[in-house]
Amino acid sequence: MARAVLDAALAKRRDAAARNPRRRSGTGEGSGRRLRGYSGPGPDPRDPQLFGDMLQRLMKARGWERPKAEATVFGAWEKVVGPEIAAHSRPVKLDAGVLTVEAESTAWATQLRLLAATLLRNIAGEVGHNVVTKLNIHGPAAPSWNKGPRRVQGRGPRDTYG
Repeated sequence: MARAVLDAALAKRRDAAARNPRRRSGTGEGSGRRLRGYSGPGPDPRDPQLFGDMLQRLMKARGWERPKAEATVFGAWEKVVGPEIAAHSRPVKLDAGVLTVEAESTAWATQLRLLAATLLRNIAGEVGHNVVTKLNIHGPAAPSWNKGPRRVQGRGPRDTYG
């Protein structure tokens, strides 16, 4: 059975080679042959490339555009929303297009809810459309008295601890 699979794979390879023979004058990027000698006065794939361009091509080839856009929301938050809003809020989580933002106070949370459409427009302009589709804005988290893996249900701390 293994021999039959191997023979079928070899036959498929021979058919593909017969339909698309390799060119011997390999001068392009995709020819599969290594270029020899000097590159000459014109543009050549062996010429030094800008790092940003090479990185952009790598990210496009590997399908990393969406994770890059999502990371930009967190990494460049001040650039995306502006310095004043960034000083009073921070992105917490991005899940399925819903960005959770935590404000430093309930007053700032209310302001950000009123500015949600503007924030979405700024985010879309900076990182691309359909990366963030909805904002979930909340105020600061209340302190929790639940500490440790084992706790007793109750009313929590009161005036006296005795």
